[in-house]
Amino acid sequence: MNKTFNLLFYVKKSKTNSLGESPIYLRITIDGKITEISTKRTIQASKWNSPAQKVNGSSEEIKSLNFCLKTFEQKVYDAYHELLREKDIATCDTLKNKLLRTHQKSRMLIPIFQDHNNRMEALIDKEFAQGTLTRYKTCISHTKEFLKWKFNLSDIDVRKIDYAFLNDFEFYLRTEKSCNNNSAVKYIKNFGKIIRICLANGWIERDPFINYHSKFNEVTRQFLNEQEIEKLFSKDLRNERLSQIRDIFLFSCFTGLAYIDTQKLTQQNINLGLDGNKWIFTTRQKTKTTSNIPLLSQAEKIIEKYQTHPTCINSQKLLPVLSNQKMNAYLKEIADLCGIDKDLTYHIARHTFATTVTLSNGVSIESVSKMLGHKSIKTTQHYAKILDKKVGEDMSVLKTVLRQKDKMKQFG
Repeated sequence: MNKTFNLLFYVKKSKTNSLGESPIYLRITIDGKITEISTKRTIQASKWNSPAQKVNGSSEEIKSLNFCLKTFEQKVYDAYHELLREKDIATCDTLKNKLLRTHQKSRMLIPIFQDHNNRMEALIDKEFAQGTLTRYKTCISHTKEFLKWKFNLSDIDVRKIDYAFLNDFEFYLRTEKSCNNNSAVKYIKNFGKIIRICLANGWIERDPFINYHSKFNEVTRQFLNEQEIEKLFSKDLRNERLSQIRDIFLFSCFTGLAYIDTQKLTQQNINLGLDGNKWIFTTRQKTKTTSNIPLLSQAEKIIEKYQTHPTCINSQKLLPVLSNQKMNAYLKEIADLCGIDKDLTYHIARHTFATTVTLSNGVSIESVSKMLGHKSIKTTQHYAKILDKKVGEDMSVLKTVLRQKDKMKQFG
């Protein structure tokens, strides 16, 4: 805390203008250090009452001027106490900078948000995926609707965004937009990126997220078990398009590749690994991390099957992958035909690789994490849930060990 803080209005006679009026300044003293700020007001020096800190007179003009000085003084006190709350100590420089910034041009939220989205759109397929842009477009749409709903405004100064704003925005998402917990948290997280841009540029001083807390609820991710994978393999799908989509889905079940990473594969991604066998060497679109995966025979056979497919020949791609929307629509039909009672989407293939194909067959979580291209094993744990079958097998081994120890004690 500061030891001393004093304010003093005075007339600077050295700057008297041609009309004989002198500017009124405010002298700020904090712990013996002094700074000055102009009030942008001038008077006849003879009318200034220094002890009373006001202008002598009773006219409406004088009353208005004295009121403005009092208002200005209160603004300085408010700014000083705000600095104390933020930093526990204030200096002449920080207080003066804070006061001067109040006169700077306002930075409005929506143009900043839109500029971010425009830049992201220009970097699609270079640094960002289309799905990421779609989420930010939805987020800015929700933000505009929230501003109208809460404040009846089309935009807001970024300096007015505070903790209460975030809480109200989250409440709006959960109620008016009927977002579930994870969707609401995701939109607030997206909004947080815009706030970080404002902080980095010095457009706001205090991070409204400092005391804000929210977290994702853990989601039980669906995957296919061995019997369901076998149903897909063995089902005679007479429709060529359905058969093609089934094969590409199974390819991801045995490689763990996401839709976009499967779509961009070419023959150049297939090379011999250190073990002398074929591997897929690629970089994940989402995280830009490497993902090197030994090619299992099931996946290799699917690649061979489509080597002469017209789409693969023309596009130089490894597989004839349709749009993600079409793939997911057809997968639902395939699930019905195969008697699989699950909402089949392409991403389930990645979960299936993590659980049924790898972990449940004894592959370490470290190896699974590396193949999935995750930056940490913590991320892998959300995808790769240990199956009850594997837990049962591990516990059976433990039971055997404990029984042997009991026998040894009996005969010891």
